This record gives sequence, structure tokens and C-alpha cells, in this order.
Amino acid sequence: MSQNIPSSTAAEQAEKTVLDPVCGMHVKKNAEKMASYQGSIYYFCSTSCVSKFNAEPLAYVKAKKLLMPLVTKTAASSVATVTSNAVSTGCCGGADGKHAHANSDSGLKDPVCGMNVTAESPHQTQYQDKTYYFCAASCLEKFRKNPQSYLDPALRPAPKAAAKDAIFTCPMHLEIEQVGPGTCPLCGMALEPKEASAEEDTSELDDMRRRFKYSLALSLPLLIMTMADMLPGISVHAWLGMSLFSWLQFALATPVVVWAGWPFFERAVASFKTGNLNMFSLIGVGTGAAYLFSLVALLFPDLLPQAFKIHGMAPLYFEAAAVIITLVLLGQVLELRARSQTNLAIKSLLALTPATVIRVTTSGEESEIALDQVQLGDLLRVKPGAHIPVDGVLVDGRSNVDESMITGEPLPATKQAGDKLSAGTVNQQGSFSMRAERIGHDTLLAKIIAMVNQAGRSRAPIQKLADQVSGWFVPGVIAVAVAAFLVWAWLGPSPALAHGLMAAVSVLIIACPCALGLATPISVTVGIGRGATEGVLIKDAEALERLEKIDTLVIDKTGTLTEGKPSLQKIVVADGYNEAQVLPLAMAMEKLSEHPLAQAIVNYAKAQKITAAAITDFSSITGKGVRANAADNRLILIGNAALMQEHAIDFAALEPQATELRRKGHSVMLMAIAGQAAALFSVADSIKPSSMPAIKDLQATGIRIVLLTGDNLMTAQAVASQLGLDEVHADLLPEDKYRFVQQLQKDGRKVAMAGDGINDAPALAQADVGIAMGTGTDVAMHSAHVVLVKGDLRGIVKARALSQHAMRNIRQNLFFAFAYNFVGVPIAAGLLYPWFGILLSPMLASAAMSLSSVSVISNALRLRHSKL
Repeated sequence: MSQNIPSSTAAEQAEKTVLDPVCGMHVKKNAEKMASYQGSIYYFCSTSCVSKFNAEPLAYVKAKKLLMPLVTKTAASSVATVTSNAVSTGCCGGADGKHAHANSDSGLKDPVCGMNVTAESPHQTQYQDKTYYFCAASCLEKFRKNPQSYLDPALRPAPKAAAKDAIFTCPMHLEIEQVGPGTCPLCGMALEPKEASAEEDTSELDDMRRRFKYSLALSLPLLIMTMADMLPGISVHAWLGMSLFSWLQFALATPVVVWAGWPFFERAVASFKTGNLNMFSLIGVGTGAAYLFSLVALLFPDLLPQAFKIHGMAPLYFEAAAVIITLVLLGQVLELRARSQTNLAIKSLLALTPATVIRVTTSGEESEIALDQVQLGDLLRVKPGAHIPVDGVLVDGRSNVDESMITGEPLPATKQAGDKLSAGTVNQQGSFSMRAERIGHDTLLAKIIAMVNQAGRSRAPIQKLADQVSGWFVPGVIAVAVAAFLVWAWLGPSPALAHGLMAAVSVLIIACPCALGLATPISVTVGIGRGATEGVLIKDAEALERLEKIDTLVIDKTGTLTEGKPSLQKIVVADGYNEAQVLPLAMAMEKLSEHPLAQAIVNYAKAQKITAAAITDFSSITGKGVRANAADNRLILIGNAALMQEHAIDFAALEPQATELRRKGHSVMLMAIAGQAAALFSVADSIKPSSMPAIKDLQATGIRIVLLTGDNLMTAQAVASQLGLDEVHADLLPEDKYRFVQQLQKDGRKVAMAGDGINDAPALAQADVGIAMGTGTDVAMHSAHVVLVKGDLRGIVKARALSQHAMRNIRQNLFFAFAYNFVGVPIAAGLLYPWFGILLSPMLASAAMSLSSVSVISNALRLRHSKL
């Protein structure tokens, strides 16, 4: 069914806003202020920016990768949207740099990368009497090596892990995307790959660690040298001479500030150019002011007014600038390490697939190949103790497979020919062959990884508060710093300007909003990763936040509360018969039956290791049942009451049991042998063992639980009574469920919907939080916000507990960040000086700033050990 839920296409979303590549302003697309370069269109705020771009386009589209267009969350899913508006690097990274892109009206597509191309493309080739066109020489070369793999989707190789030139995004601002690594133009944070990869890119961490080591080696002796003068009887400047002492400070500090701190100054300049002030704006202004003032004081001391001098000498702040840079580098190393730790859930999931697999050819030969070379339909050999590489079906052999990664069950599942296998599960014993049915990103494990990876970068609505605060916080801090300088210069003790400069720099440093920026995303990432380890996949941060406020749970019956498939519940035999007599005959007849309930009897008999009896003259009677003759020519009947009445079979002795079972919602099949009532079989959809404890736990939290089902009322009430549910609505169509959820929301309820089928999809999408069973349909899982991989309703209890822990953690982090700045900024400005003579140095301010970030990160990492 279609539903009236507001949506917008990627094209419509992308039309909203882009960044002027020259000045960084947010602008709307205007044909009068645009320019084209290397096949890409750029938009500008004014004709002067257009002129600057046309005069030197390379200065804006290549040298400054960070000035990327803002793309919406919807448009972010399309790589073509990003690359067409971003740096023109070519879709496939062609070495020639020439691409023949076209609009969607050309009708021609590059078979390798899918880009639109024109017939005028110089990159073309003939294959099987047909001409194929390509966007770049690199695509043409790939096609020539293996053309059939690009023409037949079934033969296309499995995707490789994310490359370093893949799409990168900001963990705090998901709208920022670009090809390749870089920094976010809004917050200055290092971008990270959008797609999960087992091979983590640690280049940013390695670079920051290297810069920190060198800066520490230079800053430590600089700090000791300058601070030693505070100790009684020690005067380093007297030993070395003032001139050598000053130049030695310059020599030690300059590499730290100019080289080690260079990335921070780049980010600071970018923040001012784009108007997106952030923590690096404060760091750049503060350390830059301290270093440049010291440089002027060293080279041109006579240019400074007397108010800046102490005992006739200009003070130097080389050590302050160097130590601040070193402390900020330490903070970056800790932050990048923390971000790496939050991805442990993804890394552990990625580690579940082997790097190589054994492929069996049609001739029976076995060869070891890389996992990304597996193709659909390949026959693979899986040895004992090995992880199953892809999703598929067992072809030959038998084994026990540990599927706890998916089901959570500690006992291994017995697998034989025809059984389904999932990537990442472990073959415990026995070697078998399997056929690959889903590879690469299509496997269940890959989809789990993708959801966890995407959810880790989503932002909770509470993040908007931090974003709004940051918008006025940085300009406000700069204003406070300027005010502090002016007040100290006007009213402060001698040297007034020197004290004013120190106060201003301290304010800029201590107010660095990195703790505020990290408060929400770090907790969301850790929390969602924690949920993944429990089999609870939360797709986005908004769902993580909303789960805490849920007061009503609307729940489907079939496949959610129950197993979703009929099974034999009870056998009642008449006097003179036993199960050993009736089951072999029933199994033999139901194996030949096409009735949907027949398989339940067959499955039960197989589980009891029953051997089917020999029968003849089998026939199916439409709407009534089946009949056959046993080996001794006795007539066997299995069916409904109408069939028994037709043959004058008296079932009065078993009727009370049959009535009671029907009252419970069971389907009852009657069996007669040689004209006498022999047995009845009760078939029903079993309630999941986890349903009862889950319902009790949810009811204990005060959540209102409503059972919605398309099944008949009698069956629904039978299930509800067993589970202690009072509110039941049955015989519902998909649109009825959808409208029911809407009505609850109109009544002010915060609604979660749990379901597993296609008929639940509209309600799952409409609910505040949709919860799908991982054992259900793909449509349900795509419509929901949360997926319970194990299909265990106790996962809802865990998800809600996780939401409560995560939101409490976020509020704690925001409190730390706000309280820290509320106390720290006035102290840095010199508020305590009139009473206690305390003026915070820039070095102490930087140490306090780094400590605030560490406290936020450490608090967020506690979520990894939360009890759910």
C-alpha cells in the first residue's frame, strides 16, 4: 500500500543549498551566478566570486577540498550527487583526468561505474557486436579485462573494502561529504570513511601522534626552562644571558607552532572564511596572537609601548603558544583514539568473515581465492572451524554451525543439504560445500555492519541544542576575550597590556568548544555500538533518543509474539490407539498433502525420528482433507468434521478436547482408521519462549501494550490471554494498523510498533519508533528504526534501557561542557584577580580545555559496559 508520509527526492534536497567555493557562503543555485569547470557546475553568492573563480579555479576546487557543498541526508546516499557538485576528480579516478559525463537524457551509461556518458566519448570499445561507452580510460581498461562481469550482474565480483579515496564524512555534521580524507569545514574535525572497512585508516591518528611526540620533545624543555625562574635561587635567563635565553625560546617554540600546529591554523582560517566558527577558531586566534606578539617583541622590542613591558623588557609567550599546541595535539590524539574504540563493534563484525575462501570448480578442483573474488553461484568448500564467508545454501555434507552471532542461541544448529547459511557464522565440525547466493554488501552480516556504521554517525535531536549553542558561543567568547583585554588594559596593574593579552588568550583557549561538540556524537556512537553487540540494531540517533520516551507499544502477533509458522501442539488419541500407531500413517499421508498445516505434522514426526508407513491410493478431497489405504487395506482419513460426517465417523469421545483446543485458537485435524475415530492433531503458531518475560518486563515499566493482528479475534484473544494482554484488535488490514498508530499519536502517545511482515511496514514507518524482527521480511526491516536481529522481544527491553543510559550519558556530557565553560571563562578573564590575585595562564587554560574533552570521552565510553 502507499502511505502519505512526506518525503523528498535526493534531487529536491540537493537543490536547497550549496557552498560558494570561493567565500564558503551558503547559497541557492542561481543560473546568473554560476561557473563550470571540468564538467562540474559551481554556484556563487556574487559576481565578484564568479570572477575570482574563473580567474583561478584550481585554487578553489582542488587546493581546498574542505570547501564542499552541503548535501542533505537523503542526497548523501547518492555518490553521484556528491561527486557532481564537489571536487571534479572523476568518477573512477581516471589517470587522464578526462571524463565524458552526460545528463540523464543521453540514454547511455558506463557499464563499469554507471555514470551517464555520451556517444562522443573517446573511451569506447566493441564487444560482441555492440559498442560500449565509458566515462574514463580507467573504466574502459577494467571492462576490457573482464567484460562479462560488468554486463552480467550475477558475475559481478563482491565489492572490496572501502578505499581511502571513497566518500568521507564528518562524524558530527553528516551533510558534509567529499571524495577522500580531509577536515570538516564546519567543525574542523577529521573526516572518516562513510563505508565501514576492516582496514581502518589511521593516517590522521598517526599524523597527530607524530606531531605530538615532536612537539612534546620541544615544549617540555621550553616549559622547564621558562618556569624554572619561578623557583628560588634558579635563574636560567641569568645563566644564559637574556639574548640567548630569548632566542632559545624562539628556536624551541617555532617548530611546534609553525609545523606541529599547522593543521589547526589551516582549520582556523577555513572556519573564518566559511563563517563557521569552531574550536579551532579559538585555538588559532589564541596561539597565533601569543606567538606573533612574542615574535614582534623579540625582533622589534622598541615598537611595543611601555605598557606591554615588564621592567623595561617585553614579555615573551613562546612557551604558552608551544605548550597550548602540544596540549591540543594531545586532545586530538585522545579523541581520534576514542573514535577508533567506538568502532570496535563494527571491526568485530567485519572480522567474522575470512579473508580467503576455497572455491570448487565444476571439475572438482579446489583453489584458494580472495573473498572479494567470490561470485554468485560459486561452489565453496567450508572446513571445520572456519567462518562461513557468504550467505548461501548447503549443497553437500552435514555439520553443526554456531549461529549465535545471528540467533543468540548458544547451541549450534544442525545443517544439512538445502539449509540456509549466513556469512560470519562458524562451522564447528564437518566439511561441507555451499553455493553462494548473496555476496558482498548483500549478505546479512554486511547489512548489519552498514546499519551500525550509518547509525553511529547519525545525530540525535538533542545534538541540535549543542549546534545552536556553538553558533553563538564562539562569537560570544571572542567578544569576551576582547572585552577582557580592554578592561585589563584600562584598569589592570602594570604591565596592563601584557596582562590583558594573557587574559584574552586564556579566554579563547579555555572556551574551546570541543567538549560541547563531542558531548552527543561520542555517546551516540558508543551507545549504538553497544546495542549491536546485544543484537539490537538502532538505525539512527533519533530512534535512540525517542526510545526513552515511548509510553505505548503496538505489537503484531504472527512472527513477533509467535514463531510465525504453524507447529504441532498436541496429539489426542482415542481409546485403543497410541502415537506410535497413528503418527507413521499421518506422516505418510501429510507428506503428500498440499495443505499448509500438513507440514507441521511432518516436521513433528521427523523430529521424533518416525518412519512413514506404506500407503496406497492417496487422494486429496478439496476443502475436507485427504484419504488413503494402509498396507493392510484399512481406510485412513485425515481432515475436518465435514469429512468425518460424510463417512459417518463418530468423534463424540474426542469432541470436548477438540472444542477446548479450538477455543485456544488451534486448528484441529481429525483422523479416522477403518471407520473409527483414532486421533486428533492440534496445530497452532507457537508463542515464542521469550515473549512472556518480555511482556512482563515491559508492563513493569508502565508501558501500555496493544496487540494488533490480521488474524481472527478468537486466535488473537487466545494468544493475548496466555501473555496477560488486555487490549486486542484483530482482523486488521495494513492500513488499519497504520491508522491505529496515527490515532494513538494524535492522542499524544509516544508509540513504538513491533512487527515482522510486509503488512506491518506502513505502521512501522509511521510509529515514533518502528521495531522489526530480524527474522522477518526485508521490507519490515527497511521500514523500521530498530531491528532485533534475534527476533527476541526482550531486545525491546534492552533497547529502551540502552536509550535511557545513552540519553543520561549525553545529558551528563552536556552538563560537563556547559558547567566547565560557565566556570572557566570568567576565571580566565580574570574575575578572581581583584580578590585572590589569580590570573589564569594560557597554558593552564589549555590543560583545562583538554581535560574537559577527556572527561566527556571517558564518560561516553562507560556506555560500553552498561548493563541492559
